[in-house]
Amino acid sequence: MLLGICLALVAGGALVWGQLRAVASSRADGDPERGSYLQDPERADRTAGDVLDGIVSEGEDLPADAAAFVGTESGSEASGSPDPVRWAEGGWRPSSPLRARTAPSEPAIGALFSPGNDWDSDHHCSASVVHSRDGDLIATAAHCVYQDGFRTNLAFVPGYRDGKAPYGVWVPTRIDVDPRWTSGEDPDHDVAFLRLRRPGHPGERLEDVTGALTIRFRPRLPLPARLVGYPNDTEQPLDCYNTARAEGPTQLRLDCADVPNGTSGGPVLTDGHTLIGVIGGRDGGGDETTSYSSWFDDSVRGLYDRATGGS
Repeated sequence: MLLGICLALVAGGALVWGQLRAVASSRADGDPERGSYLQDPERADRTAGDVLDGIVSEGEDLPADAAAFVGTESGSEASGSPDPVRWAEGGWRPSSPLRARTAPSEPAIGALFSPGNDWDSDHHCSASVVHSRDGDLIATAAHCVYQDGFRTNLAFVPGYRDGKAPYGVWVPTRIDVDPRWTSGEDPDHDVAFLRLRRPGHPGERLEDVTGALTIRFRPRLPLPARLVGYPNDTEQPLDCYNTARAEGPTQLRLDCADVPNGTSGGPVLTDGHTLIGVIGGRDGGGDETTSYSSWFDDSVRGLYDRATGGS
């Protein structure tokens, strides 16, 4: 019996050690002092292959109206937006009751996958396409892409729903976070920007395929808002409407129940398609009744500029 117990402990220890090695193999140091990581192209291609090998399948071609989501970086209305109502002037309502509910998928919002044995479900976070000069940028939470190193097994599936990738599978070429996140996981800087490409489709730009959200820095709160994200255990997004308010000088909060794990990194929107936050920040993104975001201040503007190659 003692021998059996010892053998079981050894086997269990070997399994844990193997899992730890698998997790370590999906992390890279990058440049933590700067907060940036350049992805190895071959590693990224393998990740895309893993996602398409039994996790998702590429679906239909781009719908004709997807270009209606394309916007500009300045935070103005998205060009040709299918939802031209300016929420600040009326025309929106908080969810009733204040609970998240299943929502239609949208081209510029999707799920982040991390295939492999890293203790996450297949999709573990959410993200959104943000307008940029090169049309290849998404925004998410820093904790979705950096925990004791940059994740090397990331893939973004815009418009994901029920195992389908209608706009393809996209992988990072570069990840940028604030150095205050890499040094101490400061919840006031839980924001990341990723530049992406689509393996097997050289020259294709993400924004041309999905359209993009606009982004607004230093938003004046309170604002009517909507959050969107993909729970770990469901295959479609959820959303909830309420007023976004300040939680101290560095955080945004939106009170809404039933926003579970996996929605981290999902967009907080106002005026239809204007990004003012990503689910994250305080308490890793929130609790049973409240979601948070790091406030999009000048440091987030600087991070955006660095990610896009701006000044």
